Amino acid sequence: MGRLFGTDGVRGRANAELTPELALSVARAAASVLADRDGTSRPVAVVGRDPRASGEMLEAAVVAGLTSAGAEVLRVGVLPTPAVAHLTGRTDADLGVMLSASHNPMPDNGIKLFSRGGHKLPDAVEAAIERRVMGGDEGEPCVDHRPTGGGIGRVRDLAGAVEDYTTHVLSALREPLRDLRVVVDCAHGAAYRCAPEVYRRAGAQVHVIGGEPDGWNINDGIGSTHLGPLIDAVARHGADIGIAHDGDADRCLAVTAQGDVVDGDAILAICALALHESGNLTDDTVVATVMSNLGFHHTMRAAGISVQTTAVGDRYVLEALRSRGLSLGGEQSGHLVFLDWATTGDGLLTGLALMSRMSATGASLAELASVVQRLPQTLVNVPVTDRLAVAESDEVARAVNAVEAELGDSGRVLLRPSGTEQLVRVMVEAPTQEEADAVATRLAEVVAATG
Repeated sequence: MGRLFGTDGVRGRANAELTPELALSVARAAASVLADRDGTSRPVAVVGRDPRASGEMLEAAVVAGLTSAGAEVLRVGVLPTPAVAHLTGRTDADLGVMLSASHNPMPDNGIKLFSRGGHKLPDAVEAAIERRVMGGDEGEPCVDHRPTGGGIGRVRDLAGAVEDYTTHVLSALREPLRDLRVVVDCAHGAAYRCAPEVYRRAGAQVHVIGGEPDGWNINDGIGSTHLGPLIDAVARHGADIGIAHDGDADRCLAVTAQGDVVDGDAILAICALALHESGNLTDDTVVATVMSNLGFHHTMRAAGISVQTTAVGDRYVLEALRSRGLSLGGEQSGHLVFLDWATTGDGLLTGLALMSRMSATGASLAELASVVQRLPQTLVNVPVTDRLAVAESDEVARAVNAVEAELGDSGRVLLRPSGTEQLVRVMVEAPTQEEADAVATRLAEVVAATG
């Protein structure tokens, strides 16, 4: 078995790579590593899931693993990932477990873990859990204490979990939505109950698509990775905005009344400008990843907002926010983190913040999004035999330096070796699509020849 944890928990095809046996082992190990109480009380775990069919099977396995380690389980059922994070913090639980494969298709599933307070796990803690699952440092099975009799954990459903999270999200609302007409696409996922309720109670007129999960249809041609149905529904209902969530509702993308897609860069810029204007953007700094479009950086610079850049992945955005005590960060994919209100990306908080800005300014989403003038972008995946050798190549470095000098402040280049495949990703932004394509092709040829 390779490394267990990916960039966002343990993920794989349910009942193939991600088996009930593995889920039980991960849950037991997580309880052992994360439950650091003094022994006078039971460890407590919050467990939630998205609606995919395999979640029922994996939930049973996770609950078995936790209770066999002596943990008390608070089961919350189908709720968004950020709801599980919030409830982990609110109940002072030792850990939270979310069963979801996010935007992945239905056959996949995943295990996302949170520590006390609802925080994502640092690498060292993931490594400790992984060592226990895999058999310890010497490859020998770990001998864990197995309570018996009254020491075995118990399970109960956490009453009022949906209302608790709904109230929490609404507490962040800055401006009532004043009958804003919104179509929300819930991806037949974890937000199918929460999102429509939150937006209605915030004052919007809400139409719902993707709100009838049956266990099999999550993310199936719908949601934040399939925006066609949302674009059609916005036109059909004459809506002011469309909001798209993914399967576990930790991300949000948007569609204008005219059917244009508003990505995470533009949403992050709109929210950053709103917080900056109200004096609530800590250190006048926002966190974004290396994949954010150069147009976003230009917009922030013009507004007097600094940008701290991280590697791709919302966990790295979170690390930067927490290390500097900043208030806002996000990704092009629509993961936005409002650290004053949440410990992880929250699609519902993002949707509320975006629509609240529309109500406060009276501007349409298209007008708000126009502050970011996206530069044309080309991404080429170049197969290589040794991606690390490409990263260290002087020839590649010279080619990149020459292109950067040629583009100046009007474009940029990013070369990223894949973390899992023998590929190097060549990304170029330039004033025109033709120039971006040409430059990317030139660099891809150099990379291919070197790798």
